[in-house]
Amino acid sequence: MPIHDWTRVEPGIFHHFHLEWIASIANKLNSGMLPADFYALAEQITGGLGPDVVTLQSPRNGGTTPSSPSAAVATADAPPQTWYQTRAEIDVYASKAKIIAIHHTSDHRVIAVIEIVSPGNKNRVPALRRFVEKAAEFIWAGVHLLVIDLFPPSVRDPEGIHKLIWDEVTEKPFNLPPDKPLTVASYVGGPIPEAYVEPCAVGSPLPNAPLFLSSREYVPVPLESTYQSAWNNVPAFWRDTLSRSSESR
Repeated sequence: MPIHDWTRVEPGIFHHFHLEWIASIANKLNSGMLPADFYALAEQITGGLGPDVVTLQSPRNGGTTPSSPSAAVATADAPPQTWYQTRAEIDVYASKAKIIAIHHTSDHRVIAVIEIVSPGNKNRVPALRRFVEKAAEFIWAGVHLLVIDLFPPSVRDPEGIHKLIWDEVTEKPFNLPPDKPLTVASYVGGPIPEAYVEPCAVGSPLPNAPLFLSSREYVPVPLESTYQSAWNNVPAFWRDTLSRSSESR
């Protein structure tokens, strides 16, 4: 199935597709594609790496919520009186986006991560910086990474998302082919990172992308068939809208 032009619809439509695609990929990986010692989970990791991210914690019973310091003041009761107050605009769909984390059964640590880029990851400089820094943090921590970006470059990422991520790792030239502005990039995490990049375009099929489980072992993720499965669960109205826009190109 050809890649659709997701810039033609609202971010919420892609968010729905994003969740369906995440589920489709995770289900495919858990249906015999991953070795027996690995499993995939759809998870939400919005910040950087930490003990709670690197290792899946076992369920705990009981526990109490720490009490607030007695001197603390609730902002709802007494808002701070300052000359200037502002709040960052956070894309609601980017903040709700999920990743696929591949865990190892021995200690449930995260071995690899699959990220699907959303419009909210790229429409503001701070959001893009957070995404890129998180990706680089995964790579340097030895977590292998697969990034799928179905949105064209902007003034914030003129050579696509891979160039920004890779600039955090090493200074090597990279230019996207002008006729293939979309990106599927696989990274080997660790002290000597490697990148495998496949440029794509609207109207072209998706490749099978390598998802590394070690520096020398990977499974080919069937992006094309899982995209099709997720597409089938997009409401018919929006499938027709996207199909018509693709035909008019």
